[in-house]
Amino acid sequence: MTPTRTLAAASLALAALAAPSQAFDIDAMSDAERSAFRSEIRSYLLDNPEVLMEAIGVLEAREAEAQATADADLVSSLGDEIFRDGRSWVGGNPDGDITLVEFMDYRCGYCRRAFPEVEQLLETDGNIRLVVKEFPILGEESLLASRFAISARLIAGDDAYKAVHDALITQRASVTTASLSKLADDLDLDGDAILAGMEAPLVTEEIRANHDLARKLDINGTPSFILEDEMLRGYVPLARMQELVAQVRADD
Repeated sequence: MTPTRTLAAASLALAALAAPSQAFDIDAMSDAERSAFRSEIRSYLLDNPEVLMEAIGVLEAREAEAQATADADLVSSLGDEIFRDGRSWVGGNPDGDITLVEFMDYRCGYCRRAFPEVEQLLETDGNIRLVVKEFPILGEESLLASRFAISARLIAGDDAYKAVHDALITQRASVTTASLSKLADDLDLDGDAILAGMEAPLVTEEIRANHDLARKLDINGTPSFILEDEMLRGYVPLARMQELVAQVRADD
């Protein structure tokens, strides 16, 4: 930057500090002053493009902080629906000091990728409560799988749900009535009863309620997690999840 330009930039900064409302009131400037002001800003940014990246970084950090605050407020206002709906399957340590909620779809590739890592997180930590929200959004096979899993829980209990859930999230074959019947046989469950219960009002209501909750939380993809009051949209690697859990405990 030339000495003249440096002096001009410094003068602008001093003017802003001394009388910001006047220095940056564009409407109060004459056409010549406005043109000179804009020209100086442009010249400064061209000479110092790193300032743009710094400003963008600050803006992104502020937006992320604002989003986190908004998410925490939203989670707090919907706490009963998220953590204590009385329907969703609860795994891990039901009395854990931290609750992790997962919105998942059985046909979602990233949900399948997250599954063994969530399992490892629960096993190695031992003090995390997991709430699973059936959130079928990827077509008819997703809906069939969720209806079957929920029906299995209602008819055969939580252990049956866990077995069905684990089988469906790792299954690569298409989900059909025939494949679900075979799955029930493989798990020694009453497949006819579970299949017959898939259209029960309680099954439909649970899926509808999860979709309504997701809309309120602005969740439109899977997997999506809620770790205490923090929204985690998308797949989160195990190491990062462990860091976040440790951070939550440290903040308490």
